[in-house]
Amino acid sequence: MELFHNPNWNFIGRRKWAYLTSAVFTLLSLVSLVAGGGLRYDIDFTGGTLLQVRFQGTPGIGQIRDGLAQIKLGDSIIQRFGDEHEYIIRLPLKEVGSEEVARRVQGALTGDPSLGKFEIRRVEFVGPQVGRDLQLQAVYAVIAGLAGILLYIAVRFDLKGGVAAIVAVFHDVLVCLGALSLTNREFSLPVLAALLTVIGYSVNDTIVAYDRLRENRGKFVPKGKTFAEQMNDAVNQTLSRTVLTALTTFFSAGVLLFFGGRTLEDFAFVLFVGVITGTYSTVYIAASIVVDWTRHMEGRLRRGKKAVAKA
Repeated sequence: MELFHNPNWNFIGRRKWAYLTSAVFTLLSLVSLVAGGGLRYDIDFTGGTLLQVRFQGTPGIGQIRDGLAQIKLGDSIIQRFGDEHEYIIRLPLKEVGSEEVARRVQGALTGDPSLGKFEIRRVEFVGPQVGRDLQLQAVYAVIAGLAGILLYIAVRFDLKGGVAAIVAVFHDVLVCLGALSLTNREFSLPVLAALLTVIGYSVNDTIVAYDRLRENRGKFVPKGKTFAEQMNDAVNQTLSRTVLTALTTFFSAGVLLFFGGRTLEDFAFVLFVGVITGTYSTVYIAASIVVDWTRHMEGRLRRGKKAVAKA
């Protein structure tokens, strides 16, 4: 299925504007992360106790926090979960187990008649060592993925393509993390899974464009056609596939985001943002970096030949 018939848009010719746009979004993401004190990590990464509580009435977060103040288990994080009756309560690590924490929370909430009847639906406890281990595993997973991508593209195509793909992936991940920070969402295991999915999606689109470029260069190339024009042709020729893939993933992520419930919301949100940035980075970042790198190398080669000729 072809969305565009023989498209001939000058994507590569507008790469300087694309670099500027990427720089702005990258800067905004960094400012959001730094000014906001970094990412808010889920209990899986920080350790602590999580309780999912459903109230018969609709108490406010302030009421629940006041009710918990008497148990002195540290600063609690209370968030609405799903509808207006259900909340997630996160408590920091203490020298007590999850059963003791649940018992104290139940006693405190029961002792406040303004909260009404309630039910504790879920209790999870993550120890400090488990949280640290998960953080390290998350870092290792991302590093291993990026190293594998660089090696694969460098072997199948060339080093320029591998480095450009990694730069594009860093851009996509950073923008996703910035969006996560701006919307005050937590970095959790599902979010990590979404980021790894975005990395795979972005690289797949980039490889398709690289493959078309290599295929075209294996055929007859009109005399005088520059490398930038050849890359632009490859991007245009794979544009329908790129957009179709983006749209199907975009709509799927949108359904999960708006109808999948609170549990899948953060995962879908990162995927939603990542599809947009991944498509953009394939067209404007990875391909553009390869073009500029190639032009730089060709320029050095020409200067070297001139120097040899003069000698």
